[in-house]
Amino acid sequence: MPSTAAADNHAGVKDLILLENVPEVESSIVDNEVNLTALHIYEDGHFEIADVEKLTWSTTNKNVAVVDGGDVTLSGHNGRTFITVSDGTYKDRVAIDHKPAKKPNKKKPSFEGKIVKQQGDRYEIIEQAIEGMTINEKIGQMLMPDFRNWEGENVTEMLPEIEQIVKDYHLGGVILFRENVVTTEQTAKLVADYQAAAEKYGLLMTIDQEGGIVTRLQSGTDMPGNMALGATRSSQISYDVGEAIGEELHALGINMNLAPVLDVNNNPDNPVIGVRSFGESPELVADLGVAYTEGLQSTGVAATAKHFPGHGDTAVDSHLGLPEVPYDKERLMEVELYPFQQAMDAGVDAIMTAHVTFPKIDDTKVISKKDGSKISLPATLSPKVLTGLMREEMGYDGVIITDALNMNAIAEHFGSVDAVIRAVKAGTDIILMPVGLEKVVDGLLEAVETGEISVERIEQSVERILTLKLNRGVIKSETAPEMNEILANAKKVVGSEAHKQVEQKAAEKSITLVKNEDVLPLGPSADEKVVVVGNSYSNSLYQAVRNHHENTELIQASSPLNEEQLSQLENAEAIVAGTYTYNVNGRSESSSQMQLVNQLIEKLDTPVIGVGIRNPYDIMAYPRIDGYLAQYGFREASFEATAATLFGENNPTGLLPITIPGENGDALYEFGHGLSY
Repeated sequence: MPSTAAADNHAGVKDLILLENVPEVESSIVDNEVNLTALHIYEDGHFEIADVEKLTWSTTNKNVAVVDGGDVTLSGHNGRTFITVSDGTYKDRVAIDHKPAKKPNKKKPSFEGKIVKQQGDRYEIIEQAIEGMTINEKIGQMLMPDFRNWEGENVTEMLPEIEQIVKDYHLGGVILFRENVVTTEQTAKLVADYQAAAEKYGLLMTIDQEGGIVTRLQSGTDMPGNMALGATRSSQISYDVGEAIGEELHALGINMNLAPVLDVNNNPDNPVIGVRSFGESPELVADLGVAYTEGLQSTGVAATAKHFPGHGDTAVDSHLGLPEVPYDKERLMEVELYPFQQAMDAGVDAIMTAHVTFPKIDDTKVISKKDGSKISLPATLSPKVLTGLMREEMGYDGVIITDALNMNAIAEHFGSVDAVIRAVKAGTDIILMPVGLEKVVDGLLEAVETGEISVERIEQSVERILTLKLNRGVIKSETAPEMNEILANAKKVVGSEAHKQVEQKAAEKSITLVKNEDVLPLGPSADEKVVVVGNSYSNSLYQAVRNHHENTELIQASSPLNEEQLSQLENAEAIVAGTYTYNVNGRSESSSQMQLVNQLIEKLDTPVIGVGIRNPYDIMAYPRIDGYLAQYGFREASFEATAATLFGENNPTGLLPITIPGENGDALYEFGHGLSY
């Protein structure tokens, strides 16, 4: 699918090269096929995908490979061929080798195709592009604002004012939110219009489509989140989920996903990560996170591991305050940093920083603009964390992107301009959601003019950003994309039946039967009543249960029931109590919803089955319950999988990806615990 937009100006072409010859570009032959991309290089250094209608292609050896409009198919014979492309004035070529694999299968000899790059200065197109940029254009590549709303209205279509901002600030990217992406057709059109607004370089169109509780697309497949995937223990399911998410984003023209979360959730009190994490085991998080990343990036969408160096062991939400992780580097390397190192080694495209302090890595103190107090420097703004630890010690040379700079952990203590300058000096490449675009750009320009930030430092970031864009095909095109083709493809891919099957399998395999005092599976006769009790998402749970047993009733309540409501339950065959929590207070026994569940357990002889709709920790507040299922999220597929499990139509195989704490430091349920029928 073309994810580019027509350029305004075709004059000034100085060369034609094949993208696959650019040294920074990684390309490979898959299933004996590869699509080659021809780029026109312009006098000012920028590049565009050449108009395919004006190109001719040829091969020197058809026995090795044939070519049709840039699509190369290997014929299966050993040897070398040169594929040449020409626009009538300029031409380029690349070598394709086909030879026996280095480690052939003895039973079945295998062969492999390989692209052999040409050498020369003409292929140093990133360097040429940077040389041709103004300082404003370079800074613009590093900016990724959001346009959720404009004058009080959600932005669901391109506005002239936003188009002008994209041009005036030479933006390198834009992040989309749920307010922006309502329907498949509307989203594809909005993304294409953003790309059309960019004048020279394609935009990184970015979104937080993690799956689970952080899902932005309103028309896409609602995949279970990371902790649900952690419960499946399946790297294949994680790969499939990442791939399906990537296919939907790619079909819409969204080329960068701020996922997966690689935080190790070893703190049950964490208010912001929780079920967004694969679990409490660094190895599990690494294995499933890398699989998700590989699935996502296989579709051409950039993955982003977050939140470096680790937001899992915090009890403060960085949207609201400034959390601290107190551990030394040895412990961090074993736990928090381990999944990030594995993702780096596996080639993750980008890493997002955490607005969290790590005083054992960087003990720098700064004065807070909020109240004048001394505070530790957050990782997002720390040269020791981003350059010293990530770049130098861990060897990462991909793109670093900040978490949103409008979050209180940064905005309150540093102010918008100072935060951005500190982040760039620390080693950040992309500034996500800066507060006040004009002020921030003026501040960065002044910092460059005074020498506080060197031009070389800016150019390092632009080089990484352009490298990412080239590798993910985020390149302007000389020919406008066919919107009808884009829309037809998007409608076919987004929310497809194949993706629904991935969603269903992930949900079913994730359901974890934590406790069962011989009450599950349920087997009520048609005239026996099942009652669902709860408040948040109780209607979703009720509808799913009713799909399996028509004689189901709902009592919606957020606190202990009155006598009349209790009397409705006396002749019930089973009670399903759904609880929903996201913080420590919510799962406290003294909270009203937990008082409700314990009332049901104590007052009635009817079996009570609890469902932890979001956090698996809910059973801590009602440990005497008869049965308990953890479903890790509130998407429809998870409710349906829970209902199928309640009635024995899905045999639960999920294993706890976290430990559920009990009293006195003991575990109520251990990591890896899970029952089946």
